This record gives sequence, C-alpha cells and structure tokens, in this order.
Amino acid sequence: MKFAFKLLGLGLLLAMFCSPAMAQQPENILTEASDPNADRPLDDIVEKRITFEKRLLPYDHVREADIFWEKRIWRVIDVREKMNLPFAYPERPFFSILMDASVNEEITVYSTEDDKFTSPLTADEVASMGATIDTVITFDPETYEEQIQIVRNDLNPEDVKRFRLKEIWFFDEETSTMQVRILGIAPLIDVKDENGNFRYEKPMFWVYYPEAREVLSRERVFNAGNDASPSSWEDLMEMRFFASYIYKESNVLNRRLQDYLSGVDLLLEADKIKQEIFNFEHDLWSY
Repeated sequence: MKFAFKLLGLGLLLAMFCSPAMAQQPENILTEASDPNADRPLDDIVEKRITFEKRLLPYDHVREADIFWEKRIWRVIDVREKMNLPFAYPERPFFSILMDASVNEEITVYSTEDDKFTSPLTADEVASMGATIDTVITFDPETYEEQIQIVRNDLNPEDVKRFRLKEIWFFDEETSTMQVRILGIAPLIDVKDENGNFRYEKPMFWVYYPEAREVLSRERVFNAGNDASPSSWEDLMEMRFFASYIYKESNVLNRRLQDYLSGVDLLLEADKIKQEIFNFEHDLWSY
C-alpha cells in the first residue's frame, strides 16, 4: 500500500514538471513563427540555394621551384563598358558587396598607402569612407532662428565607376600552363573640388582577393543569358568574364603607362604588354 502511494506521488511530480505550462523554452531559439520572413511570398519558382551551398575550391598548390617566370600586372575595370554592366547591377552592385563585407568584418581591407596589403583598416574606418558628414544651416519656420544641422551623406554605389585590379601571371612548370592569380581589388572614386569639378581619381581601399573569395562565392552575379544560372562573383572573376585594360606592369622605375604615354599610344602599349604575355607562353612550345 505504501509502495502504491509512493508511485502515485512520483507520478504527480513528473506530470507537474513535464506539463506544457511548466516547461520553459530557451529564449534565443528562433522558431518558424518568430521568423519575420516566414510568411513572405517567394519571388521565384523555387528557393535558389545552389550558390550559397556550393563548396569553394581552393587554389592548386604551387611550389616556388616550379615558377620560373612571372609578371605583375595592374588593370582597370570600367563598369560603364557593356561587358562590365553586372558590376553596376542596381539590385546588388559589386561595390556594395565589398563595402558590406568589410563593415561586417567578413573580410579585411587595407590602406591605399601602398598596394602590398600592409596596413589593415578597421570596420569604423571603412564605414567612414562610405559616408561624409556635412553641416547645413537651416532656419526654424516658426521662430526664424538659425540652426546648424548635421547631415550624413552616404556614398552612392553608382559613383564608383571603376575598379583597380592587381594580378600575377606566372608559368607553372609542373602543369606546363600559364596561370593568373588575382591578388587585390580596389574601388576607385572621383575627387572633386568645391565647385564640383573633377580633380583626380583615387582608390578607397584594397581588398585581398584570396581572402574575399569565400564571400564572393556566396554572392550571385547577374547573368544576362540565363536567370537560373547559379553563377557567383567568384566564378566571374576566375573565368575572367570582364573587360579591362592594363595601366601598369612591373618595371624598374615603378611607372604607370600614363606617366610617359597618352592617348592612342597608351592603349597600344597596354595591348603590347598583353600580347607579350601571350607570346611568351606560345614561344615555349614547338610545332
């Protein structure tokens, strides 16, 4: 009899602690009902997740002893060219991807004091580059008193019309192939005077591309031929599906082409450098 009462009391205690009213769920668990986008209509046929779930392939290992020739090249990508229009896609510009990733500390960006990635910038420093603070004098409509108002002007991604690219071309003896590796990307902005006249162009910051590949592989790029194609920015850069021109090659005086050439001569010299790289690989083979 006593044993039966003990079992009954134990059963009441278990029922009390296991009842839904007494059970407490963790506060930080995100349920489907608390998801703000749970009831949002899907703007597609199916949810596209191939780009986000695709595995990023690492670079092939290259030994120093297998590289017997290399050349450093600096290029400029102009987003106003027809082939480069995806860089200025209004829904998600390429500049916005780099800026958001740097502000959110997903990637590290570096100062433009040189292009060797020596001085990293903080997220606050990068955020300050994307906006300017101005003081505007206004008047109260009722009292007509003069007031000073602080206005924050965010940088419009459409103002970034060109990107600077740093890359290395090298010949790998192990695979007997000419290869190229992108090292850095820098967005360029125009600097104007007080009257709004163009003065010069300057880079904002340098992004170390090998580190940014992970972020770029998760960002879809607009494909004019097929909206269902799961291409990413990392795919576009590795396939080199962009138009550019050379503005500098490694040289003993560290000069840019525009420092001693202009006009048509500058374009011809840039094309000559590109042709020399092609001829170097072509001359290694005998037919």
